[in-house]
Amino acid sequence: MPTDFQTMTLPTDPTVNAPDGSDVRVLLGLSGGGMAHFQLGVGQTARAVVHRTVEEVWYVVGGRGQMWRRAGERQEVTELEPGVCLTIPLGTQFQFRAAADQPVAAVAITMPPWPGPDEAVWVPGPWTPSVPG
Repeated sequence: MPTDFQTMTLPTDPTVNAPDGSDVRVLLGLSGGGMAHFQLGVGQTARAVVHRTVEEVWYVVGGRGQMWRRAGERQEVTELEPGVCLTIPLGTQFQFRAAADQPVAAVAITMPPWPGPDEAVWVPGPWTPSVPG
């Protein structure tokens, strides 16, 4: 059981670029999961991906956009706005995009913690990506 408390503030600049092309500010984590802040700029569209071993819970903190998710035959597009919380279960293909007039930002918990650069696999999505992956 960890006994060291950790505290941090949201970094001003992105700390990494996600495999889907979104800007990521890595936050804190524990043995069961990690947290990060994801953001896409005005009018940007991320690449569609599926994770190999992790699942996520997202909470939108700013802006507007859309999230596409597909698992098997089921798929849907969810409107993203502050206060919306959604899950990305293991094996779910997903893609998100920001509105044409504002960025979109969310904090997400990844369980288990993000294992590394080979975790996300690009898949076909409903929208053409506008950011490099």
